Parts: sequence; structure tokens; C-alpha cells
Amino acid sequence: MRSPATPLGDRSPVDGVRRSGDIWDVSRSSASSGSSAGGFSSSSSSRNPVRIAARAITSCFGSHDGGLPPSADDSEEFKPPSLTPSVSTQGSSHGSLQGSRPRGMGIYSNGNNPSRSEPGGIRLSIAEIMKATKNFSPSLKIGQGGSGTVYRARLDDGTVVAVKRAKKNTHNSHLNAEFQNEIQTLACIEHLNLVRLHGYLEHQDERIVIVEYVSNGTLREHLDCQRGQILDLATRLDIAIDVAHAITYLHVYSDNPIIHRDIKSSNILLTDNLRAKVADFGFARLFVMDSDVTHISTQVKGTAGYLDPEYLRTYQLTEKSDVYSFGVLLVELVSGRRPIEPRRELTERLTPKWAMKRFTEGNGIQTLDPNLKPSLATSFAVEKILELALLCLAPTKTSRPSMRRCAEILWMVRKDYREFLSSHPLSRHKN
Repeated sequence: MRSPATPLGDRSPVDGVRRSGDIWDVSRSSASSGSSAGGFSSSSSSRNPVRIAARAITSCFGSHDGGLPPSADDSEEFKPPSLTPSVSTQGSSHGSLQGSRPRGMGIYSNGNNPSRSEPGGIRLSIAEIMKATKNFSPSLKIGQGGSGTVYRARLDDGTVVAVKRAKKNTHNSHLNAEFQNEIQTLACIEHLNLVRLHGYLEHQDERIVIVEYVSNGTLREHLDCQRGQILDLATRLDIAIDVAHAITYLHVYSDNPIIHRDIKSSNILLTDNLRAKVADFGFARLFVMDSDVTHISTQVKGTAGYLDPEYLRTYQLTEKSDVYSFGVLLVELVSGRRPIEPRRELTERLTPKWAMKRFTEGNGIQTLDPNLKPSLATSFAVEKILELALLCLAPTKTSRPSMRRCAEILWMVRKDYREFLSSHPLSRHKN
């Protein structure tokens, strides 16, 4: 097992205890025709590799060979601590799942908190689930997706959980595979920024997953202004870092690398303290360690607008496919727009392509969410975030940074952004 990284920055870990409404939204597509990499232009020399990349922008988004900026502060780098031994735990009632979980301290685990049950440790009968959901009452329904329905439930001990009831379709092997895949993946991961498995149940034709209920809806709902207060840029940057930590854990610090395959804003849940948790592991793939294997050949699954174009073309899934989706997410955080905006004029329908073109032309600030006020500090942060998005959106996996590197860069952006606000108080605006 590999050691996790230590927490960075000064945010306090806060666990969510509720769940959002559309977490299980699975409106996925196996095809995407236009989301690929773009370019970047700045005041730097014309020999800047990222600027060279910008020149390659065409209707197909040209590739680039740009590198990443070096880390500027050792205190902001990841420094893995020691780990306590792994623990093997069996899944909940009527299941036969076993998984080994990393038990590191800090942001990558809950540590040794005796008040929390072991992940997957809640055992419930079908009668208890029916009672907790009031026979799957429509009044407790909080989400509907292609693979099932999610209900809010309160257990006898007062714990509030989300109960995902898979669709009853014995002829659909894909739905059953997603159910098995989700519980097997959730059972072997534990991280502050990943939803927590409480248990699961298979009873006759019922397939149920019980997970933590995250309180404050999805990131997409917040970007669509459906949750009241608008997320300011600093909070959006914090959310990007939380998500980067979660994916880094999946890729690097789980017992075997896990590729999520469906990183998107509607799968990012927010707690009351606006901490992000990545959810929905129905499409996740476990990457068994083998020095001779660098990819998984598999059927394309994901969501239109977030899909890695190289994965679409070759059917070869790698960790860099999640990096591409993360690049799309960064553009969403800056612009507030969805990856595909069919009602906009033709040149703006594919949000990543539109944003990268603006960035290439030196007008990155024009992509800023209209709900946010521009300022010197905002312009600085937007340029840095879009620069990273460009690298993540490279059309080939070899040109994209690792998720660990993305997290390091975002930490430095946040550090510099805070310092900029401190040294330029007039540039601060309340959004």
C-alpha cells in the first residue's frame, strides 16, 4: 500500500452527514464530439510551450507539449506521512464483499475516530430499510438516475443516510454490474472527500446501497444558483482542491489505482461547510498493479462533454482520462457554464473549447461566471486556473499532468491568490 499525503493549507476537516438530490443522476453518453484541448496565450515569450500549444487550436483542438510550472514553496508540497496497518472488513448484511482500506491519518482518512462505524459496517435487513424509507415513499425521494432512485432515510439510531435502490431489471446486466462495481469500489476506499459506504443489501430482486447523506446539494446545483448563496471564487478554488485530493487518492493512495470515469459537477456533493465529496462509483474501474500494463481496454462509459477524446478514440482507459474530466470541471468552476450549452450560439456551445479560445486570445477573464465580480485578484486566479485546465485538456494522455500535480498546482494558486488579496486589499470584492 502506498502512503497518503498530508493535508495542506488551513481548512479544517468537516464531515458531511447528509446527501444531495441528484447525486445519482446518470445521464451518461458514450460519445462526445467536441470537448478536447485548447490553447493558452500570455505575456511570456513566444517560445513558451503552453503558448506554442495555443497555436495548435483548430476545430479539433491541436495537441501541445507544454510542461507544468514548478512548485514554488516546499511547504505547499505533498509529504506522505506514515500509515497505520490496513484493515480488512466485510460488507454489510446479505453481502460477501471484502475490501482492504488504507487507514492513514489526516485528510485521506478519518483516522481512529471511535465514534464512526467502519465503512460498510452497517447491517440492515430489507424490513429495516423499508421502515427507514417508509416503504420507499416518494416524499423521501432525493434523486433519480438511469441506474436507480435515491431516498433519504433515518435509521433507528438517528443516523441519516442515503439509500440507493437499483432499478429492477434482471435482463439488464449493465445495471447489475454497476451495482456490484459501486459497492466493491466504495468498500476499499476511505477519504474525507469521497462519499462513505455504510452498507449494502441484495435481497431477491432488490439491490440497495447505503451511503452517507451529504447535506448541501451538488456543485452543479450551486453553479446553477439553485442553492441560495453564490459560490465565490475562493470557495470554488477550495472545491477544486478537495476534488483533486479525492482523485489523487483514488489514483495513487488506494491499494490499487482506481479510475473514477465519471468526474462531473453533478457527482460532486457539498457539505454545509462547502467541503466537496466525490460520489457515484458505478463506472469506476480498479487498475490491478502490473508493470506491463499501462491501460485498461474497455467499453467507453462516461458523460458527454467530460469524456477523454483519446479514450473515445482508442477504448484505452487510463488515469489521465479522469484528469481530462477534471480539466472540464475547472472550466465549469470558472465560467459557471455546463460543458455543453446547446442553447448558446454555435461558437459557445462547447464550453471547454470556447473557454480555451478566449484564454488563448488573452481574454480569459471573459469566461468568468457573470455572477462573480472581476477584480485584479480574480483575473490572476482565473488565468492560473485556466492555464491548468489547458494542460488537463490536452488531447493525448502523455501531455496531461497527474492528478497529484494538479493538486499541487492548485494549492500554489490558492496560496498566491490569498497573498495577492492581502497585498492588494482594494482588489477584494464580495461576490
